[in-house]
Amino acid sequence: MEMLQKRPILFIVLAFILGWAIGLFLFGWGLTPLEYVGAGPEHLNSTDQELYLRSLAALYSHELDPNRVTRALAAWPDADVAICQLAAQSTDPGEQQRLIAIASIHNNGVGCPAGGQPQVPGETEEEGGGLGNILLICGLGLILAILAIAIFLVTQRRGKTSGYYDTAHTEMPTTAPVMEGGDTDQQVTPIARFQTNYVRGHDTYDDSFSIENANGDFLGECGVGVSETIGAETPKNVTAFEVWLFDKNDIRTVTKVIMSEHAFFDDAIKAKLAPKGEPVLARPNETVVLETASLIINAEITELEYGTGTLPPQSFFERFTVELSAWAKEGEYGEPDVQGRIDEMLEF
Repeated sequence: MEMLQKRPILFIVLAFILGWAIGLFLFGWGLTPLEYVGAGPEHLNSTDQELYLRSLAALYSHELDPNRVTRALAAWPDADVAICQLAAQSTDPGEQQRLIAIASIHNNGVGCPAGGQPQVPGETEEEGGGLGNILLICGLGLILAILAIAIFLVTQRRGKTSGYYDTAHTEMPTTAPVMEGGDTDQQVTPIARFQTNYVRGHDTYDDSFSIENANGDFLGECGVGVSETIGAETPKNVTAFEVWLFDKNDIRTVTKVIMSEHAFFDDAIKAKLAPKGEPVLARPNETVVLETASLIINAEITELEYGTGTLPPQSFFERFTVELSAWAKEGEYGEPDVQGRIDEMLEF
């Protein structure tokens, strides 16, 4: 359900493609295939049309019944064009005369010009129409599949921009990050800076960014998302956000919960959010520090505006902007201690 809320367009496209495929291949071609009924000679392919016209011409030469010819070609307005083309292709003079005779009956005595060529230029029905339709359907399916893949790749890109909030990569920071524990002697290297903006009404707000070094190597991820809401109104009233940092060299995710003033001083809400991460009171220009084995994130609250309404004052956010500065510590890091983390969680 969370994935559906984050990427609704992708799921709509995939659901459309799945429904299209089931309807076409399972029902359209398998369980309830289309059946053609009541087709006339004009719907036949060119070979069967020639056989039909030769048989009709031969029948007329024996019975000399123009009414039968008229009935046989009544549903085929352009039959004289096909008849005259067939007469022009025939090398049998007798067959040519028989064909011209039924053409004269069909077009009220006009017949065919000298040489048997049709009076009105036209093209016979090309064979392979069914195959062309199949290729067209397959082509449309391929286009839809490519479109779905493209949407999926776009939504996978970190730091995307939506109509509710803006995310941007700004210039590389030039000042050292705040260090937890007061260790300012450790050497660190600036990586990047990201900005994310929440506006009330974006109920699925969850922004994330990929952290890479100058060589394009993946180091981890960071982001901000909705942690808790208050009340039952629509749109939702966000009372706390999660700021998180994942470090590939630490195989863990560090999370801190930035809470509204009401939530921070409400013991029930604070206890509920305690398992998610360390609570932090939201204040303008406050810098929240997240640190792992090889990464540091300074999350600075650059904009904070509370909403107003029937809920307690300063209980939910109207606007909330955070600037995330990512830093990489210098040093060599081996493979993450996955087993150690598992043992630590089991002991807990």
